[in-house]
Amino acid sequence: MKDKTSPERKTLPIKFKQAAISFAQLSIVWLMIIFLLSLFELVYNGIVHQFPENFSGVLFWSLLNDLFFWLKCLIYFFVIYLVLHLFSQKFARVVYSIFIVLAAIIQVCLTSYFTTSLVPLGADLYGYSVKDIKETLGTSGVNIIQIISFIVILGGTIAALRFLAPQIKVKKYLAFALLFISFITIAIGLQSIIGQPVFKSDFANNLVINKTDNFWTSSYKHFFPGPNDVDIYADSYISDYGGSGKDKSVGFKYTDPQHYPFLHSDSVADVLSPFFKGNPTPPNIVIVIVEGLGRAFTNDGGYLGNFTPFIDSLSGKSLYWKNFLSEGGRTFAVLPSILGSLPFAKNGFLELGDGMPKHLSLLSLLKYNGYHTSFYYGGDSKFDNMQNFLQKNATDEINDEKSFPAGYVRLPAPNGTSWGYNDKELFRHYLLTRDEKAIAPQLSVILTVSTHSPFAINEEDKYMQQFEQRMTKLGFNDAQKNEHRNYKLQYASILYLDDCMRGFFNAYKKRSDYNNTIFLITGDHRMPEIPMSDKIDRFHVPLIMFSPMLKRTSEMASVSTHFDISPSLLAYLHHNYKTKGPSLVSWIGQGLDTNRNFENLHNYPLMQTKNDIIDFIMGEYHLNGDNLFKLNAELGEDPVHDDDKANQLKNAFDNFKTKNNQIITGNWIIPDSIHQHYNPVRGK
Repeated sequence: MKDKTSPERKTLPIKFKQAAISFAQLSIVWLMIIFLLSLFELVYNGIVHQFPENFSGVLFWSLLNDLFFWLKCLIYFFVIYLVLHLFSQKFARVVYSIFIVLAAIIQVCLTSYFTTSLVPLGADLYGYSVKDIKETLGTSGVNIIQIISFIVILGGTIAALRFLAPQIKVKKYLAFALLFISFITIAIGLQSIIGQPVFKSDFANNLVINKTDNFWTSSYKHFFPGPNDVDIYADSYISDYGGSGKDKSVGFKYTDPQHYPFLHSDSVADVLSPFFKGNPTPPNIVIVIVEGLGRAFTNDGGYLGNFTPFIDSLSGKSLYWKNFLSEGGRTFAVLPSILGSLPFAKNGFLELGDGMPKHLSLLSLLKYNGYHTSFYYGGDSKFDNMQNFLQKNATDEINDEKSFPAGYVRLPAPNGTSWGYNDKELFRHYLLTRDEKAIAPQLSVILTVSTHSPFAINEEDKYMQQFEQRMTKLGFNDAQKNEHRNYKLQYASILYLDDCMRGFFNAYKKRSDYNNTIFLITGDHRMPEIPMSDKIDRFHVPLIMFSPMLKRTSEMASVSTHFDISPSLLAYLHHNYKTKGPSLVSWIGQGLDTNRNFENLHNYPLMQTKNDIIDFIMGEYHLNGDNLFKLNAELGEDPVHDDDKANQLKNAFDNFKTKNNQIITGNWIIPDSIHQHYNPVRGK
């Protein structure tokens, strides 16, 4: 029998202790690197953008989130490290050191992405095709500061692991304590218990997030999604996310929710007729979707200042919804939301590609009623699968960068890649190719691109000068001017777009079809590259409905969204021009609210990124993840603590997600018989 204290008995415990100590040495260096990179992120964003008001609080929460991320990793990584260490101590240290270097590189890249977009990168990355990613990266580019920072951080990380880690003295008790704390942090969900702060600005709230933790967590949820649990027995359960029956909200009666989860009778009222004088022929409709056009810097009352003087003047002659919302935080959501009032599916409706369920839209229904339909875009219409969607809706003409003849000017390509043709050329191309004397009424959709990152515009010097003049005209003090100059490219591009709109409408007035045209102007989402004040700000865009056919104007403070546009336009056309459509429809939207006072009758989801359905509005409340906010009359919001109201929104939101998941798993939008009858192209 072997003695209990023999060397053979001691080997495994000794190796375990040695592994724990050497792992702790490298891990402590990694924590230092994480802290330094976060400090770099805060300072770099402060210089490039602005330093948050409560910098010490932001720094504290940033480091605390870093600590949680580090602790959550330790126990898992130690298991791998221990296995490797049993074979070779040197090999284990090399592998872990390489991982730490890669982790630092990833953190720098994610920081760079956030600094550019002001949105932490998550699983939305997986919602884009390789071609889309290449195009986006090609237009974004890399500056010299980022290159130098990358080299310094990479070299510093390697040097710290090589020279600093061996100098750190770690007792075995500390090494074991770190592993125990890591285990407890995960077991009890310590980070969730402590929660997250709510700062005044959404910029600060995003700044404190550990970008690597956010990316890994959202990626895990993307590839290993949990069940969508809905407690149908909860007291606050709402059987229809469109209304509880206990308030003024509008709801739908679904005809066959088991097979067609969104199918319901068409009950949208015509609220537009009181504002329009009748013409003998159906009107032309022109929908201008402006890239990044947010209310924060548009029209009177924009809290960042009014940088769209022409659009503002047009609003005063229009039906103007100042508290309007986009349905998405990126362009991917805008066409299906405005034109089809369609659900999001998993990564946005467009990402279903050829698997898009058969559906109807404003495009297909108006074509069925004799309209000629067209789409204009200065970039590549294949981006985000837009072309596929347009083809499935029988669009007569899809005009993108491939359709522009010689002699048209593209946007500058500072990083070697251009987004396409500038907005002045886009509008010129539209005006020259649309027949003003066409017999058939026209539905045209125009999507602009000049106000997209990297905000490289033609005649940049001219609009930079206008930017300075505009700030003076708005009465900005020196501090306000300096803060806005951090985003001079963005504001110059907005002024450029506004000038393009002025030229477009001045030219349109000379056309013979002008007096029989209804124009709609809205943003696809709020430009995220200028810091946002709160979560709802990302979706806050204007809606302007202008027409020489208007007999009176109005400014609406009530809340509506992109989902409401097509149902209301179709109700107006049916009431006044007897256009035909199915009695059963699948619109999520309940129609535009024309109340001049602030209210929200709508209960809708919002989708910030292709993998991020965490927002829901209901009445005067906005649910963002687990956080509840109350909207005010200017569509700002403040955090509130009301468990009953939060549960009410969560249950309504869960109901929508259940319906939405049915689309993902193969359920239909509308019966094939309806699609075959009203879609002009069979089998699309």
